[in-house]
Amino acid sequence: MAISFTKSVLGRLNQEIADLEAKMLEQKKKTDKALLKIRQIEKDCKLSSSPSDLSSKMSRISKLKEDIKKFNQLQRELSKELDKKKFTLAQLPPTE
Repeated sequence: MAISFTKSVLGRLNQEIADLEAKMLEQKKKTDKALLKIRQIEKDCKLSSSPSDLSSKMSRISKLKEDIKKFNQLQRELSKELDKKKFTLAQLPPTE
């Protein structure tokens, strides 16, 4: 491969890797935020006196847990894609 082509491919791969890492970090933050909300709602549940209020909070917790599952699944997919990109990057010849 020509050096200019290889540099182009390297640059593109490095950018894609950076983008994937940023997306993974974003998903991690969303997961952490959802976990914090769950903990707060669980504390609030202890203070709830009405059954409808308690039911509403339990529904919210269930929805947040489903969101966490989605975030974790997306993180796994991003991780696989990131591994593929890093492997491809490692296979390229050095440009210098």
